[in-house]
Amino acid sequence: MDAERRYSEEEVARILDRATEVDSGERGHGPGSEMGLTLGELHEIGREVGIPADVITNAARSLDRPAVAAEPTHDRHYLGARVGVGRSMQLPRTLTDAEWHRLVLDLRDTFDAKGKISEEGAFRQWTNSNLQALVEPTEDGSRVRLRTMKGSGRMLMTMGMAFMGASAFTFVMSIIGASGSDGLSDAITFGAVGAGLYTWARVTLPGWARTRERQMEEILARLQAAMKRVGPGGDPDAESG
Repeated sequence: MDAERRYSEEEVARILDRATEVDSGERGHGPGSEMGLTLGELHEIGREVGIPADVITNAARSLDRPAVAAEPTHDRHYLGARVGVGRSMQLPRTLTDAEWHRLVLDLRDTFDAKGKISEEGAFRQWTNSNLQALVEPTEDGSRVRLRTMKGSGRMLMTMGMAFMGASAFTFVMSIIGASGSDGLSDAITFGAVGAGLYTWARVTLPGWARTRERQMEEILARLQAAMKRVGPGGDPDAESG
């Protein structure tokens, strides 16, 4: 094998898959062949293809972490930019009062906002301006919906478009001599202000959306993990099966 050969991530994955297939095939007739591979055996395969043992260990541990079944919802766009973000998750059972209170505390801590709590029968809601957390009953338990909207981003883009429109109008008026000697200067000023407002909104919105996505997914992950540590009835002393 050429000592200078370097493998891409895709090639390494294919090599590891192939090595796993070969290793399984060689032991396919032995006792316990259907039990899969141990972590030590995976380390040996990784050593053959140059994958560090700690990378394989972390990848293996990630399989034991609770998967967050967060679904994208409430994503809204305005003038091509995403101004609304949402995530939802189906819970395996009804949220208990204690779990709802812990969720509210997590929301307040994550978003640094006190918010307002409202309840109507089985429906619960935490609201802080455009930021909302909704818990609603379903046939299988409860569904949590987190959503928010960047109202200021939408406003800045609207103002930017308005200023640029005024700039174009003033420029045309200056060309035909209907806006006086300051028409061209005003058009440039309006255009610069409008472009600045619109550009600022378009540049900052993607980062805001990614941050809100991450925060929502982390909140849902913590809620899911907490619910798995208690029994089906919400008893913190009873491990769920």
